[in-house]
Amino acid sequence: MALSLLSILLVILWIVFGTSYTKLHPFLVLLTAAFLLGFLLGIDPLDAMGLIQKGFGKIIQNIGLLILFGTIIGVVLERSHGTLALANGILKHLNKLPLPYAISCIGYLVSIPVFCDAAFVILSQLNKTLSQQTKTPLIGLTVALSTGLFAPHVLVPPTPGPLAAAANLNLENLLLLIIVGGSIAFILILVGGAYGNFLIKKSPYVAPQSEENLENTSSDTLTLPSFTQALLPIVIPIGLMCLGTVIKLVPNFIGIEYLIWITQPTLALGVGMLFAFRLLVSKKSINSSVVKGIEQAAPILIITGMGGALGTIIQTIPLQNYAQEISTISSLGILIPFIIAALLKTAQGSSTVSIITTSSIIFPLLPVLGLDSEMGKIWAIMALGVGSMTVSHANDSYFWIVAQMSGMDVKTAYKTHTLGTLLQGVVGLIVVFTGYTIWRLA
Repeated sequence: MALSLLSILLVILWIVFGTSYTKLHPFLVLLTAAFLLGFLLGIDPLDAMGLIQKGFGKIIQNIGLLILFGTIIGVVLERSHGTLALANGILKHLNKLPLPYAISCIGYLVSIPVFCDAAFVILSQLNKTLSQQTKTPLIGLTVALSTGLFAPHVLVPPTPGPLAAAANLNLENLLLLIIVGGSIAFILILVGGAYGNFLIKKSPYVAPQSEENLENTSSDTLTLPSFTQALLPIVIPIGLMCLGTVIKLVPNFIGIEYLIWITQPTLALGVGMLFAFRLLVSKKSINSSVVKGIEQAAPILIITGMGGALGTIIQTIPLQNYAQEISTISSLGILIPFIIAALLKTAQGSSTVSIITTSSIIFPLLPVLGLDSEMGKIWAIMALGVGSMTVSHANDSYFWIVAQMSGMDVKTAYKTHTLGTLLQGVVGLIVVFTGYTIWRLA
């Protein structure tokens, strides 16, 4: 037992060291971690290779097209300026809300199909323009946007982290994950909005050095699709998956098999991709967007696949039997995935790597923790999701994007963005623990 646990600890330390200090690609780090763990556990090298191939292939089979379709949707929304159309539409519909909360809502919606790093780059100019036009301190709007983008990134599919966690934990009900993750993420963006509002009240407005440039780069000078057109690629897949859930509750009828087919998560997201293509004006634009989407999806897929490979090696360890000997572990329940994910996130910087690694580690422990049901797995994903938010600092690429794009120095970024992600993580843990406790008592 002790040797197996020590082996896992050494592998985790290698993942942290490899990604943080040697700056190796996460694919190489996870690949070597899988082989290292197999060696430490005494698994024959040929058997270890077979397990790695099996785990890698299983993950790609389960979520490969989901990630690819979701990435292409994000690329199309970016290239067609659909993200700005969504942002402007939200500002129009939420004009009675304080500006930081409206900005957080923009982040919430845009980050579901678009990576938070890319989304912040896309929307940072809009943030600066709004700051200038309303004479609002940019620092508060920056935190509202960065935290608004961050919560859905770690909690709501089709972003790769939650999808990979669902695959690693063998979760079948993806729609329920979207609903629960979307609800908790919405609470957390309000936390970010409130913190942004607090920063606005305590910070003076500083006019940008070149206001004319900001005005000239306003989204008003761009040709944008309508808000509805930009929204359809996001809401159509969710609507189809909801329909799939409803269909299972009604008697069979002619053609039901076709409806069930199109409401599967992969096909539903594929339909969303087709609606996204309507935002582009030419076949050439569609082809180039698909190519760009494949380029962006490839590293995500191989990292996610290697996370699954590592998980397959870990599953050869009878962790469930070991955990049953520890009388206190079952009482910790939902805290276990949160703690592991938070430590990994803080140590090595990547939320996605934290989510993938943590879900691989805790899968054998689910029965002991009382989380082996569909709803239990969702609570586990929520816990490791909010853990992977805690915290974003200097070893996180997103930290530097937020700081550089908004003109903040490192000290200010720590006091604002990093503290904002800490608040989201703590509140997220409280929300998840409360929901988990109510679920267990029900």
